[in-house]
Amino acid sequence: MIKLRQLSTTDAGFEADFLRLLHWSAETDTAIEDRVAQILADVKARGDAAVLEYTARFDHLQAAGMAELELTQDEMEAAFAAISPAQRDALSAAALRVRSYHERQKIHSGLSWSYRDEDGSLLGQKVTPLDRVGIYVPGGKAAYPSSVLMNAIPAQVAGVPEIIMVVPTPGGEKNPLVLAAAHVAGVHRVFTIGGAQAVGALAYGTATIPRVDKITGPGNAYVASAKKHVFGQVGIDMIAGPSEILVLADGSTPPDWVAMDLFSQAEHDELAQSILLCPDAAYIEQVRQAIIRLLPQMPRQAIIRASLEGRGALILTRSMEEACAISNRIAPEHLEVSSSDPQRWEPLLRHAGAIFLGAYTSESLGDYCAGPNHVLPTSGTARFSSPLGVYDFQKRSSLIEVSQAGAQKLGPIAAELAYGEGLQGHAMAAEMRLNKPGTEV
Repeated sequence: MIKLRQLSTTDAGFEADFLRLLHWSAETDTAIEDRVAQILADVKARGDAAVLEYTARFDHLQAAGMAELELTQDEMEAAFAAISPAQRDALSAAALRVRSYHERQKIHSGLSWSYRDEDGSLLGQKVTPLDRVGIYVPGGKAAYPSSVLMNAIPAQVAGVPEIIMVVPTPGGEKNPLVLAAAHVAGVHRVFTIGGAQAVGALAYGTATIPRVDKITGPGNAYVASAKKHVFGQVGIDMIAGPSEILVLADGSTPPDWVAMDLFSQAEHDELAQSILLCPDAAYIEQVRQAIIRLLPQMPRQAIIRASLEGRGALILTRSMEEACAISNRIAPEHLEVSSSDPQRWEPLLRHAGAIFLGAYTSESLGDYCAGPNHVLPTSGTARFSSPLGVYDFQKRSSLIEVSQAGAQKLGPIAAELAYGEGLQGHAMAAEMRLNKPGTEV
């Protein structure tokens, strides 16, 4: 029998229990930090030789040179041709929806603009893509072709001219769906390496692997630690924690659906978190019974059980309004509003990586093919972070062109402030552009 944590907001000890439920340390194990630092320093110093050595040690993949670890476009195209027609159709359809969504995102948020003020000075913004990005895709037992689409397609839509993918292939085992996804998403180069050494190679560059400007994509604790170490040398998307789902339910959705939605995140790993918030005690009991009944049917039941018992909860609230307020405190990665009237509650929800509205909107549809990105902020960082998107692969440069007349207006202002800061060179540079008495503008 699974031991599910059940809380109620009316309980005297709810606040303390709630805080314990949410507690998760993002601190990386010291031994991992030290090992990652050694690997990164070695990759920075020895480049390809270090990458080859660590790939042999950790992935048990022996290669005489880096050329054996880089996949060709022909190999990716062959992988696409080799998978089943149903898989090809699904991959292509998902890629089309992801691309369509991010094309719209680019139109609305990735525009350059400028204007001239009354003095004829031009002010504006220039949006340009990054030159080269690296995407990390898990390999081996956890192989995610969907992650290829979600990382590569927005980069391509943003206009990044070179996308380099790294994916570990333990023992040389290549996942055909991952390679097919790379073909569909338009990845330019693929190296079959992983771990901290792959992050280091992308961040510092080697004789074979060019240095990138930004690294995105999920990975294990070593990958997360490595990304944290190299931030500043290159950009990164985020430091991701365990996956999360929060379901706000009003009791109108079949309880089996909600139970399976909780499973959908719990099956990722033992540290994943699945929480149900609901004001209906009878409905919560129906969901609990559905969990007990459905769990034995799940191939990953051991992982789901550990996740639900360790970090899951069924929480009874006083109302849906209170459930929304608690949701904002949690700021979950995935938030399902499993309600007959989701539009009523959506305005109350401020913090979430992605909000799934209505009983038919399972979180899994967002993971694979709805269109919006599935790379989302975790561990409460949705309070200040956003999903991966086109904007992550672009940068903005300010445009300033001051006219002669504009220099006469702005110069004295800048000079006054510069003298106040003790920066005479700044002040004099502005003053030199002021018209001398009797000079026509």
